[in-house]
Amino acid sequence: MWLLYAAAAAFCFGMRAILYQWSSRKPLDRNLMLLGVFLCGTILTLAVNAFLGQPWTRGAMTGMAMGTFSFVANMAMYRGFAVGKASLVAIITALPPVVVAAGAYALWRETLNVWQFGALCVILLGIIVIRYSNDLKLSNLNGAQWAVLAMLGFAANDLSSKQSQLWSAEVLPTLTTMFATGSLLFFAVWFKMSVQPKRRAADLDSPDGTASAARSAGATVNAVAETEADPGRPPRWPAWRTLLWGMTVGLTNASGMMLILPAFKLGAAGLVSAVIATNVLLILLFTRVFLKERFTRAQLLGIGVTIAGVLLLRLME
Repeated sequence: MWLLYAAAAAFCFGMRAILYQWSSRKPLDRNLMLLGVFLCGTILTLAVNAFLGQPWTRGAMTGMAMGTFSFVANMAMYRGFAVGKASLVAIITALPPVVVAAGAYALWRETLNVWQFGALCVILLGIIVIRYSNDLKLSNLNGAQWAVLAMLGFAANDLSSKQSQLWSAEVLPTLTTMFATGSLLFFAVWFKMSVQPKRRAADLDSPDGTASAARSAGATVNAVAETEADPGRPPRWPAWRTLLWGMTVGLTNASGMMLILPAFKLGAAGLVSAVIATNVLLILLFTRVFLKERFTRAQLLGIGVTIAGVLLLRLME
């Protein structure tokens, strides 16, 4: 049963990655969009729990750690893609199952049998082959430090998810705490990056507003100049639209998290994390069907190896 939950979570996270990729090409505030993603999760889990009435326990406070680690991982991943080579960042951020398996052994002495360990290695091998196929040159390590931070953040989030289930925390209260924590952190970053500079500029205005009027006029002239210089440049999305789109993307994220906790409760942490990492298969399918990209031989090999690893897990369950 854990394999079914993990596979469904992988599908949801694959959809989230596709929407993230689409959003990265749009002129929007990424921090505000991610705020919408976590805000959607907060509202959704609160609303569902209003009907189900799952009790709030101390274990649900684990969600604070989950939200913090998820915030760090998402910020670091986007930073890595911004400054480094996407293929290198993608490979490193696909390795949380290794850290999760080691952490699960260190924290709870959770071990895998020979077949489970073999399946874990096969899945990881397939994922790495897929990621490595994207014209990777290890001589270019730009962004690697951010990718490592993202990997550790995702791994810590998975381990925190497992711990919440070991403490018998209910799913919805735990996720509400997680999403609320992430929302507060992303709001703080967005406020610092967007609102505070404007307020600081306003504080420098002269009492009669002359400086403010001059700055406003200058901004208008610059905006007109940019439009004339690049008429095809799309206008930046307004805040309400960015936030609403983030909440739409948040449906996939919240659904995945609702599935991942039962998977961690029933299965070994390292194996669940490995199955969830196979969401890369959905991303490849998207690029083949909608973007008309052809699979390379390395990608086909990686897909076959990854599927073989999941089937091996299913047979050994």
